[in-house]
Amino acid sequence: MFKAKYIKHTLKFKEPSGTSRGVMVEKDTYFITLEEGENRRRTGIGECNVLKGLSNDDRVHYEDKLKEVCKDINAYVFNPHKELEAWPSISFGIETAVLDLEHKGKKILFPSSFTEGKAGIPINGLVWMADAAKMKQQLQDKFQAGFKCIKLKVGNNLFEDELKLLGEIRKLYPPDKLEIRLDANGAFKTAEALKKMELLSEFHIHSIEQPIRQGQWSAMAYLCKNSPVPIALDEELIGIHPYRDKSMLATYIKPSYLIFKPSLLGGFEATREWIQIADANNIGWWVTSALESNIGLNAISQWTYTLNNKQYQGLGTGQLYTNNILSPLVVKDAKLWYKTGDWDTSLLEPKNLN
Repeated sequence: MFKAKYIKHTLKFKEPSGTSRGVMVEKDTYFITLEEGENRRRTGIGECNVLKGLSNDDRVHYEDKLKEVCKDINAYVFNPHKELEAWPSISFGIETAVLDLEHKGKKILFPSSFTEGKAGIPINGLVWMADAAKMKQQLQDKFQAGFKCIKLKVGNNLFEDELKLLGEIRKLYPPDKLEIRLDANGAFKTAEALKKMELLSEFHIHSIEQPIRQGQWSAMAYLCKNSPVPIALDEELIGIHPYRDKSMLATYIKPSYLIFKPSLLGGFEATREWIQIADANNIGWWVTSALESNIGLNAISQWTYTLNNKQYQGLGTGQLYTNNILSPLVVKDAKLWYKTGDWDTSLLEPKNLN
């Protein structure tokens, strides 16, 4: 028999982080702890990561559902992917807590050369929305740190200013030196999107994530067919659960890439279904974090390494917070590494748990 508890934790950003959906200075997350047996000497920890305005389970009564699940954990723990399909972040939290418990609570969920500190995961550098000068400085810092792939958030500033910035970037960093990915977070108006993509293509863009808001399958399929910039789907995948619906989305829209955020999709089992569909349809893909703490990022990173995907992964968000969980995860030479070191999970002590 299992016993579960949870704690809410508010992560504080080191600097305000801007997207087309607004500027973030903090975000809430939830840690779930899982114990088994009478002695309960070991504890598995998972993270239920819900993003306001984006997660499919961002609801007023989210915490009530989490309390209900913890109270009756044995009804969910053996198959969270199915039992909590409508609550993907909780499913992810339970799945990873179970994996941690199975591996003696040591935060090593998928043993590999990565967890041994022998191999790193190549990642993209993330440049947040800001004024042109600050974005340019962010990019220069990333390039000097060794990043060969940069992801820029776009869609919040004047489009003409963003084009000018991309022109300045390309003068300094040609395509053979720097891969540029863009993320619009659905900011482009549907009627203007194709024209904007044509203008962006002059700068040899690797891909653009979610140029228009999700749910417009016909419009997105048209863009994917006609855009000179390859399109990657991100938000479009959120809330799509049955395998048949996932396959229908991929085969109808026909994107160049799919981007997987396991904590928003329902966990690893749910994400594996997307990977199967992508591979079957010759769609490229990579994995990215979704502003989790180091608890969730650790699980996603370890799992991602086992997939042997050759794309740059989006796993560099662990350095964003002032009050993250202390972990062995470090970014060095444009790679994410699991270095020998201690975890500090004092925030998760029983006295703090509900």
